[in-house]
Amino acid sequence: MKKILITILCMMTLAGCSLPGLGFSKGDNSIIIASGSMTERQINAEIISQMIAHYMPEVEVSILTNLGSSLLMMQTIERKESHISSVMYTGTSLTGELGYEATTDVEKALELVVKGYDEKFDLVWFPTYGFDNTYAFMVSKTFSETHNVHKISDLKRMASDLRAGIDTGWLDRDGDGYEAFKDLYQFEFGTILPMEIGLVYTAVQTGEMDLVLGYSSDGRIDAYDLVVLEDDLQLFPPYDASLVASKEILRAHPKLESVLLKLNGQISVGDMQYMNNRSDEERVEPRIVAKEFLEANDYFEEFNPIPLDERPLYKDMEGLK
Repeated sequence: MKKILITILCMMTLAGCSLPGLGFSKGDNSIIIASGSMTERQINAEIISQMIAHYMPEVEVSILTNLGSSLLMMQTIERKESHISSVMYTGTSLTGELGYEATTDVEKALELVVKGYDEKFDLVWFPTYGFDNTYAFMVSKTFSETHNVHKISDLKRMASDLRAGIDTGWLDRDGDGYEAFKDLYQFEFGTILPMEIGLVYTAVQTGEMDLVLGYSSDGRIDAYDLVVLEDDLQLFPPYDASLVASKEILRAHPKLESVLLKLNGQISVGDMQYMNNRSDEERVEPRIVAKEFLEANDYFEEFNPIPLDERPLYKDMEGLK
């Protein structure tokens, strides 16, 4: 067993990878991106990597992948095992790493995570990519058109007859789970079937369920012709997506900030759904999906973003330069 472990560690060293907690170092001219196990995080890690390679070819870029949580991704930056976290979500980090109460105010959530990450972790939470990935109720297009359902409140008149496939983790969630849903929307579903998140999309597409709870940027929404219902009473907190970077790496590479800011507001929910679908359903590697997206948008060559220190949320942030 000991020989096997040593062999694995050697192979990972040769591949330029790291096990969380082991630590590693490369030259001063390297940038390491922390990715995750989610396809969305892997694609955006590749987008960041290829943007840096395009604008900063003198820099060596690598990706630390398959990290299981936002907390673990953030901790790799703190331990100097990585420099950039590919995708973080306001709602997740607000109540997770920061330990704050949830809010449904999009601008307030962003302000809290930007300031919280600066003050608690000395890290820079960048402006959003442009998409979010929140919980979302969805129905088939046929169901939406037949019953004239476009927002969650439209379900109330037929709620007692509805079969709902629900992500198992949501039923007992505090703050924005089923109990909070019933208090806010003043109805409950006739039949609830707890399901793994990966099964809900097929269940509503095939008619086994009338509606399901999934994730708003999932590629199967487009692939399966599903309709996301508007959360008209704002149950779910915002989960806007951003990258996070260490101040140290931004100071070491002054050009890096402007390269990363070129992604600000450039990836819509529709873009992310399409890219997730390309990878998850069509089995295209995240590296190729990212390359297609960047080439189609000419690496955002014409976009000249406002520097961080000229933006209200960041102007008093220390250590950017």
